[in-house]
Amino acid sequence: MTGEKITDWIPNIVLGEDYDQRYADSLIHYETLGNLSGFFGHDMPIHRHAQFLQIHFIRSGRINFHIDDQLYQFSGPGCFMTPPATPHSFHIDSSADGHVLTIHEVLCWQLIKDGMAIESSFNFSQGICIDPARLETSQQGQWLLLTQLFQQIRTEWQADRTARSIAIEDYVRLILIQLIRFAKQDNQGTTVNNDELNFFRHFAKLIEDEFQHHHPLQYYAQILGVSESRLNGICQKIANRSPKKIIHDRLIQEAKRLITFNALSNSEICFRLGFSDPAYFSRFFKRQTGTTVQIYRKTNLNNMPS
Repeated sequence: MTGEKITDWIPNIVLGEDYDQRYADSLIHYETLGNLSGFFGHDMPIHRHAQFLQIHFIRSGRINFHIDDQLYQFSGPGCFMTPPATPHSFHIDSSADGHVLTIHEVLCWQLIKDGMAIESSFNFSQGICIDPARLETSQQGQWLLLTQLFQQIRTEWQADRTARSIAIEDYVRLILIQLIRFAKQDNQGTTVNNDELNFFRHFAKLIEDEFQHHHPLQYYAQILGVSESRLNGICQKIANRSPKKIIHDRLIQEAKRLITFNALSNSEICFRLGFSDPAYFSRFFKRQTGTTVQIYRKTNLNNMPS
């Protein structure tokens, strides 16, 4: 891995290509947490969004959020801001509710140009975690405003109103300003041991290269030079999941992309993902997602994100 940038092999997800292609050229993308989790899963492996800052506003549910070398764990509500291209992963309860806002960095640059960085000494390069339970009394009103701003964006996004895009951009700017104001009171997470973090990232790279080959855990452990129990311990600490679950989640994420954006049969998807038996692939998909490939395909086509 000498000379290789970490972000060169961590998957880059572009929502306008991987999720909702109608917004491929948009500077702003909004979606409910439930809809995105339904597509990508509540256990999201390590990934990044090049050129896009992302904000998760979680109204309820248990949160395990990993931004770069920080690990945040508490029950919602809460808000996380991940800088552009920064590796992150998370586990959120299946019942969790909230908003996900993805913003091109040019809008952040505009705020900096307007003098926000000078006023606040903030440049959008640091992750933020806000736990409203730990805010000062004087800041509770600001949290309420942040909650209302996200709701307004959801309303505008789902409606066809005059000057809709202008209103959404103004709300986004207000949200970014609120987060900058909160930044000084950012609740610091637990710093993950650098050796463990690098180990986990190496494992994530191996998965990205090999997930379609269905290797046993022993294969990964041998390449990494550790025991399977050590591999499991690090994955549980950083991702709150077993290594086997992380591999399965990657397979399911790829399966959902192929089902959604390609006119492939179940058998073609099965073989492309390295399965040898379409019937087994169908059982695997249902076991991991709780629904069949056919129902997922039909539901996704009938309920494309708006």
